[in-house]
Amino acid sequence: MPPYEIERKFLILRPDLLNLSALCRVQEIHQTYLAVAEGAVRIRKTIERGKVVYTETTKRSLSPIRRIEIERELSEEEYNRRLSSRDPRRQTIQKTRYCLPYDGHTYEIDIYSFWRKQAIMEVELHSEKEEFSLPPFLRVLREVTSEPQYSNYALAREVPPEDET
Repeated sequence: MPPYEIERKFLILRPDLLNLSALCRVQEIHQTYLAVAEGAVRIRKTIERGKVVYTETTKRSLSPIRRIEIERELSEEEYNRRLSSRDPRRQTIQKTRYCLPYDGHTYEIDIYSFWRKQAIMEVELHSEKEEFSLPPFLRVLREVTSEPQYSNYALAREVPPEDET
């Protein structure tokens, strides 16, 4: 059975990061898309509490909410070598991710350097019909699961969209 990622995505008002960081694990992420013939392949450098992890991920969409996701860890040398295959049409995304446990799920809140007023929040689910509740202390502007312009792949284009708020 393929490894599925089932995820819902929301555009939210940028939260108070000082209060949020007290509740969350915080990661610094550098995400680069590669120029490959098929699908979206990204490499990622993740820094959490001084530890650095390098990964390569291949995703293929099955629906707006479900994807096949294959991920493998890379060495630092392999990561640096793969950077030479960067997609020249896309910038490396630098974001801070706040991993918020709430009501049996972990919500990932991505803060991007190119937005001052908004952020993206994702929640991974076990099934497409799984019930979940959104953290009430975060202001959801709208669900953007079915809006491809809010995928990281689209956000990595040279001119990211403006804040909507």
